[in-house]
Amino acid sequence: MADRDACVVTGGLSYIGKHITKRLVERGSQVIVMTGHPNRPNPFSSKIQIVPYQFDSEEQLTRSLQGTTTLYNTYWVRFDYGNISFAKAVENTGRLLRAAEKAGVQKLVHLSVSNPSKSAPFPYFRGKARIEEMIHQSKLPYTIIRPTLVFGGEEEILVNNIAWLLRWFPIFALPTPRTYRLQPVHVDEVADLAIKSATNLHNKVVDAAGPEIMTFEAMVRLLRAKVSSHSLLVPTPPALALFLLAIVKMLVRDVVLTRDELGALVAELLVSKEPPIGRITMSDWLNKAETRVGSRYASEMIRHF
Repeated sequence: MADRDACVVTGGLSYIGKHITKRLVERGSQVIVMTGHPNRPNPFSSKIQIVPYQFDSEEQLTRSLQGTTTLYNTYWVRFDYGNISFAKAVENTGRLLRAAEKAGVQKLVHLSVSNPSKSAPFPYFRGKARIEEMIHQSKLPYTIIRPTLVFGGEEEILVNNIAWLLRWFPIFALPTPRTYRLQPVHVDEVADLAIKSATNLHNKVVDAAGPEIMTFEAMVRLLRAKVSSHSLLVPTPPALALFLLAIVKMLVRDVVLTRDELGALVAELLVSKEPPIGRITMSDWLNKAETRVGSRYASEMIRHF
Protein backbone atom coordinates (compact mmCIF):
# COMPACT_ATOMS: atom_id res chain seq x y z
CA MET A 1 0.00 0.00 0.00
CA ALA A 2 1.32 3.42 -0.92
CA ASP A 3 -1.48 5.78 0.01
CA ARG A 4 -0.62 8.28 2.79
CA ASP A 5 -3.93 7.33 4.42
CA ALA A 6 -3.79 3.57 4.00
CA CYS A 7 -5.82 1.66 6.58
CA VAL A 8 -6.43 -1.95 7.54
CA VAL A 9 -9.58 -2.90 9.46
CA THR A 10 -9.79 -6.35 11.00
CA GLY A 11 -13.40 -7.51 11.11
CA GLY A 12 -14.24 -4.71 8.72
CA LEU A 13 -17.38 -6.45 7.43
CA SER A 14 -18.71 -7.20 10.90
CA TYR A 15 -20.32 -4.89 13.47
CA ILE A 16 -18.14 -2.05 14.79
CA GLY A 17 -15.58 -2.79 12.08
CA LYS A 18 -18.13 -2.18 9.33
CA HIS A 19 -18.99 1.23 10.78
CA ILE A 20 -15.29 2.11 10.89
CA THR A 21 -14.82 0.92 7.30
CA LYS A 22 -17.79 3.01 6.16
CA ARG A 23 -16.23 6.18 7.56
CA LEU A 24 -12.85 5.45 6.02
CA VAL A 25 -14.39 4.79 2.59
CA GLU A 26 -16.44 7.99 2.79
CA ARG A 27 -13.34 10.08 3.40
CA GLY A 28 -11.46 8.42 0.55
CA SER A 29 -8.99 6.29 2.48
CA GLN A 30 -7.43 3.23 0.94
CA VAL A 31 -8.88 0.35 2.94
CA ILE A 32 -7.96 -3.29 3.31
CA VAL A 33 -10.43 -5.38 5.29
CA MET A 34 -9.09 -8.48 7.00
CA THR A 35 -11.84 -10.97 7.72
CA GLY A 36 -12.51 -14.58 8.54
CA HIS A 37 -15.48 -14.40 6.16
CA PRO A 38 -14.15 -13.15 2.81
CA ASN A 39 -17.34 -14.29 1.07
CA ARG A 40 -19.62 -12.24 3.33
CA PRO A 41 -21.74 -9.62 1.48
CA ASN A 42 -19.60 -6.56 0.80
CA PRO A 43 -21.56 -3.27 0.83
CA PHE A 44 -18.43 -1.33 -0.21
CA SER A 45 -17.84 -3.23 -3.49
CA SER A 46 -14.56 -2.26 -5.17
CA LYS A 47 -13.90 0.61 -2.73
CA ILE A 48 -12.12 -1.82 -0.40
CA GLN A 49 -9.77 -4.76 -0.77
CA ILE A 50 -10.68 -7.92 1.14
CA VAL A 51 -8.07 -10.36 2.41
CA PRO A 52 -8.67 -13.38 4.65
CA TYR A 53 -7.04 -13.68 8.04
CA GLN A 54 -3.81 -15.63 7.73
CA PHE A 55 -2.89 -16.04 11.38
CA ASP A 56 -0.89 -19.17 10.57
CA SER A 57 1.64 -17.04 8.67
CA GLU A 58 3.14 -13.94 10.31
CA GLU A 59 5.06 -13.40 7.08
CA GLN A 60 1.82 -13.10 5.11
CA LEU A 61 0.26 -10.93 7.80
CA THR A 62 3.27 -8.65 7.62
CA ARG A 63 2.99 -8.36 3.82
CA SER A 64 -0.71 -7.48 4.13
CA LEU A 65 0.13 -4.70 6.60
CA GLN A 66 3.02 -3.16 4.65
CA GLY A 67 2.55 0.60 4.20
CA THR A 68 -0.35 0.79 6.65
CA THR A 69 -0.97 4.15 8.24
CA THR A 70 -3.54 2.90 10.77
CA LEU A 71 -4.56 -0.60 11.83
CA TYR A 72 -8.05 -0.70 13.32
CA ASN A 73 -8.31 -3.97 15.21
CA THR A 74 -11.80 -5.24 16.04
CA TYR A 75 -10.90 -8.94 15.78
CA TRP A 76 -12.21 -11.03 18.69
CA VAL A 77 -14.57 -13.90 19.49
CA ARG A 78 -17.73 -13.85 21.58
CA PHE A 79 -17.46 -17.37 22.97
CA ASP A 80 -15.57 -20.65 22.56
CA TYR A 81 -16.95 -22.81 19.76
CA GLY A 82 -15.26 -25.72 18.03
CA ASN A 83 -11.67 -24.74 17.26
CA ILE A 84 -12.50 -21.09 18.00
CA SER A 85 -11.56 -20.03 21.53
CA PHE A 86 -10.58 -17.02 23.60
CA ALA A 87 -7.09 -18.50 24.03
CA LYS A 88 -6.74 -18.88 20.26
CA ALA A 89 -7.97 -15.33 19.70
CA VAL A 90 -5.33 -14.00 22.11
CA GLU A 91 -2.67 -16.04 20.30
CA ASN A 92 -3.83 -14.79 16.89
CA THR A 93 -3.86 -11.18 18.08
CA GLY A 94 -0.29 -11.57 19.31
CA ARG A 95 0.73 -12.64 15.81
CA LEU A 96 -1.13 -9.68 14.34
CA LEU A 97 0.68 -7.27 16.69
CA ARG A 98 4.09 -8.72 15.85
CA ALA A 99 3.31 -8.49 12.14
CA ALA A 100 2.20 -4.88 12.57
CA GLU A 101 5.50 -4.06 14.26
CA LYS A 102 7.50 -5.68 11.46
CA ALA A 103 5.42 -3.88 8.82
CA GLY A 104 6.00 -0.49 10.44
CA VAL A 105 2.33 0.27 11.12
CA GLN A 106 2.19 3.90 12.23
CA LYS A 107 -0.82 3.65 14.55
CA LEU A 108 -2.91 0.91 16.18
CA VAL A 109 -6.49 1.61 17.21
CA HIS A 110 -7.64 -1.39 19.22
CA LEU A 111 -11.21 -2.16 20.31
CA SER A 112 -11.19 -3.72 23.78
CA VAL A 113 -13.97 -3.84 26.40
CA SER A 114 -14.87 -1.86 29.50
CA ASN A 115 -13.23 -3.06 32.72
CA PRO A 116 -10.92 -5.78 31.36
CA SER A 117 -8.98 -7.62 34.05
CA LYS A 118 -6.57 -10.55 34.10
CA SER A 119 -8.22 -11.61 37.38
CA ALA A 120 -11.79 -11.43 36.05
CA PRO A 121 -13.84 -14.63 36.42
CA PHE A 122 -14.87 -14.30 32.77
CA PRO A 123 -12.50 -15.42 29.98
CA TYR A 124 -13.82 -12.73 27.63
CA PHE A 125 -12.58 -9.99 29.97
CA ARG A 126 -9.37 -11.85 30.90
CA GLY A 127 -8.51 -12.28 27.22
CA LYS A 128 -9.10 -8.62 26.49
CA ALA A 129 -6.83 -7.68 29.42
CA ARG A 130 -4.08 -9.96 28.14
CA ILE A 131 -4.24 -8.34 24.70
CA GLU A 132 -4.03 -4.87 26.24
CA GLU A 133 -0.93 -6.03 28.12
CA MET A 134 0.63 -7.21 24.84
CA ILE A 135 -0.15 -3.85 23.22
CA HIS A 136 1.50 -1.97 26.10
CA GLN A 137 4.59 -4.16 25.67
CA SER A 138 4.73 -3.67 21.90
CA LYS A 139 6.49 -0.89 20.02
CA LEU A 140 3.29 0.20 18.29
CA PRO A 141 1.84 3.67 18.89
CA TYR A 142 -1.68 2.89 20.09
CA THR A 143 -5.07 3.97 21.30
CA ILE A 144 -7.09 1.36 23.16
CA ILE A 145 -10.84 1.97 23.15
CA ARG A 146 -12.95 0.25 25.82
CA PRO A 147 -16.63 0.19 24.81
CA THR A 148 -19.41 -0.69 27.22
CA LEU A 149 -22.60 -2.21 25.75
CA VAL A 150 -22.69 -1.12 22.11
CA PHE A 151 -26.09 -0.69 20.45
CA GLY A 152 -27.48 0.57 17.15
CA GLY A 153 -26.88 -0.43 13.56
CA GLU A 154 -28.25 -3.35 11.58
CA GLU A 155 -25.61 -5.83 12.76
CA GLU A 156 -26.11 -5.37 16.52
CA ILE A 157 -27.11 -8.59 18.26
CA LEU A 158 -27.78 -8.34 22.01
CA VAL A 159 -30.21 -5.41 22.21
CA ASN A 160 -31.89 -6.46 18.96
CA ASN A 161 -32.48 -9.99 20.21
CA ILE A 162 -33.83 -8.81 23.55
CA ALA A 163 -36.35 -6.76 21.58
CA TRP A 164 -37.12 -9.81 19.42
CA LEU A 165 -37.80 -11.93 22.49
CA LEU A 166 -40.08 -9.20 23.84
CA ARG A 167 -41.98 -9.06 20.55
CA TRP A 168 -42.59 -12.80 20.24
CA PHE A 169 -42.53 -14.40 23.70
CA PRO A 170 -45.29 -14.00 26.30
CA ILE A 171 -42.79 -14.06 29.19
CA PHE A 172 -39.38 -12.44 29.57
CA ALA A 173 -37.11 -13.55 32.42
CA LEU A 174 -35.37 -10.71 34.28
CA PRO A 175 -32.31 -12.20 36.02
CA THR A 176 -32.13 -11.10 39.65
CA PRO A 177 -31.02 -8.97 41.35
CA ARG A 178 -32.78 -6.35 39.25
CA THR A 179 -30.53 -3.46 40.32
CA TYR A 180 -27.43 -4.17 38.21
CA ARG A 181 -26.58 -1.42 35.78
CA LEU A 182 -25.14 -0.92 32.32
CA GLN A 183 -24.16 2.09 30.23
CA PRO A 184 -25.04 1.64 26.55
CA VAL A 185 -23.14 3.54 23.86
CA HIS A 186 -24.18 3.97 20.23
CA VAL A 187 -22.04 2.25 17.60
CA ASP A 188 -21.71 5.46 15.55
CA GLU A 189 -20.03 7.19 18.48
CA VAL A 190 -17.64 4.28 19.02
CA ALA A 191 -16.70 4.31 15.33
CA ASP A 192 -16.27 8.10 15.36
CA LEU A 193 -13.97 7.81 18.37
CA ALA A 194 -11.92 5.15 16.59
CA ILE A 195 -11.42 7.37 13.53
CA LYS A 196 -10.54 10.38 15.67
CA SER A 197 -8.06 8.30 17.70
CA ALA A 198 -5.96 7.59 14.62
CA THR A 199 -4.60 11.14 14.67
CA ASN A 200 -3.61 11.07 18.36
CA LEU A 201 0.17 10.80 18.57
CA HIS A 202 0.21 9.72 22.21
CA ASN A 203 -0.51 6.26 23.57
CA LYS A 204 -3.90 6.35 25.21
CA VAL A 205 -6.58 4.16 26.81
CA VAL A 206 -10.10 5.58 26.66
CA ASP A 207 -13.51 4.31 27.69
CA ALA A 208 -16.36 4.54 25.20
CA ALA A 209 -19.57 4.85 27.20
CA GLY A 210 -22.92 6.47 26.56
CA PRO A 211 -24.60 9.35 28.37
CA GLU A 212 -26.95 7.33 30.58
CA ILE A 213 -26.51 4.62 33.16
CA MET A 214 -29.56 2.42 33.61
CA THR A 215 -30.46 -0.86 35.18
CA PHE A 216 -30.86 -3.86 32.91
CA GLU A 217 -34.52 -3.94 33.94
CA ALA A 218 -34.97 -0.31 32.90
CA MET A 219 -33.46 -1.07 29.50
CA VAL A 220 -35.76 -4.07 29.03
CA ARG A 221 -38.80 -2.01 30.05
CA LEU A 222 -37.78 0.72 27.61
CA LEU A 223 -37.47 -1.80 24.78
CA ARG A 224 -40.74 -3.42 25.81
CA ALA A 225 -42.56 -0.08 25.58
CA LYS A 226 -40.98 0.94 22.28
CA VAL A 227 -41.84 -2.30 20.49
CA SER A 228 -45.36 -2.34 22.02
CA SER A 229 -44.73 -5.67 23.70
CA HIS A 230 -47.15 -7.28 26.13
CA SER A 231 -44.55 -9.73 27.38
CA LEU A 232 -44.74 -10.34 31.13
CA LEU A 233 -41.46 -9.45 32.88
CA VAL A 234 -40.72 -12.09 35.52
CA PRO A 235 -37.87 -11.70 38.07
CA THR A 236 -35.87 -14.93 37.82
CA PRO A 237 -32.78 -16.32 39.58
CA PRO A 238 -29.81 -16.32 37.17
CA ALA A 239 -29.63 -20.13 37.08
CA LEU A 240 -33.27 -20.38 36.02
CA ALA A 241 -32.78 -17.57 33.49
CA LEU A 242 -29.92 -19.53 31.91
CA PHE A 243 -32.11 -22.65 31.80
CA LEU A 244 -34.83 -20.74 29.98
CA LEU A 245 -32.25 -19.26 27.62
CA ALA A 246 -31.09 -22.80 26.86
CA ILE A 247 -34.63 -23.61 25.70
CA VAL A 248 -34.65 -20.51 23.49
CA LYS A 249 -31.22 -21.56 22.20
CA MET A 250 -32.69 -24.83 20.96
CA LEU A 251 -35.59 -23.02 19.30
CA VAL A 252 -33.45 -20.48 17.42
CA ARG A 253 -30.37 -22.72 17.08
CA ASP A 254 -28.14 -19.95 18.35
CA VAL A 255 -26.32 -18.71 21.46
CA VAL A 256 -28.61 -16.02 22.88
CA LEU A 257 -26.65 -15.09 26.00
CA THR A 258 -23.75 -16.93 27.60
CA ARG A 259 -23.25 -17.61 31.30
CA ASP A 260 -20.22 -15.29 31.28
CA GLU A 261 -22.15 -12.50 29.54
CA LEU A 262 -24.88 -12.70 32.15
CA GLY A 263 -22.26 -12.74 34.89
CA ALA A 264 -20.55 -9.66 33.45
CA LEU A 265 -23.88 -7.85 33.32
CA VAL A 266 -24.65 -8.67 36.95
CA ALA A 267 -21.10 -7.65 37.94
CA GLU A 268 -21.69 -4.25 36.26
CA LEU A 269 -18.66 -4.58 34.02
CA LEU A 270 -20.51 -2.68 31.29
CA VAL A 271 -20.43 0.56 33.29
CA SER A 272 -17.53 2.99 32.90
CA LYS A 273 -15.80 4.90 35.68
CA GLU A 274 -14.83 7.63 33.19
CA PRO A 275 -16.88 10.57 31.84
CA PRO A 276 -19.09 9.44 28.93
CA ILE A 277 -18.02 10.16 25.36
CA GLY A 278 -21.46 9.47 23.88
CA ARG A 279 -24.45 11.76 23.50
CA ILE A 280 -26.96 9.45 21.84
CA THR A 281 -29.36 7.94 24.37
CA MET A 282 -31.06 4.64 23.79
CA SER A 283 -34.42 6.38 24.09
CA ASP A 284 -33.58 8.80 21.28
CA TRP A 285 -32.30 5.98 19.08
CA LEU A 286 -35.40 3.89 19.69
CA ASN A 287 -37.63 6.78 18.64
CA LYS A 288 -36.18 6.28 15.15
CA ALA A 289 -35.52 2.53 15.23
CA GLU A 290 -38.54 1.19 17.13
CA THR A 291 -40.14 -0.37 14.05
CA ARG A 292 -36.92 -2.16 13.08
CA VAL A 293 -35.32 -3.25 16.33
CA GLY A 294 -36.25 -6.82 17.12
CA SER A 295 -38.26 -7.26 13.92
CA ARG A 296 -36.01 -10.19 13.01
CA TYR A 297 -33.69 -12.41 14.98
CA ALA A 298 -29.93 -11.81 14.51
CA SER A 299 -28.12 -15.14 14.59
CA GLU A 300 -24.56 -15.22 15.88
CA MET A 301 -24.07 -18.77 14.58
CA ILE A 302 -25.17 -17.93 11.04
CA ARG A 303 -23.08 -14.76 11.00
CA HIS A 304 -19.82 -16.25 12.24
CA PHE A 305 -19.97 -20.04 11.93
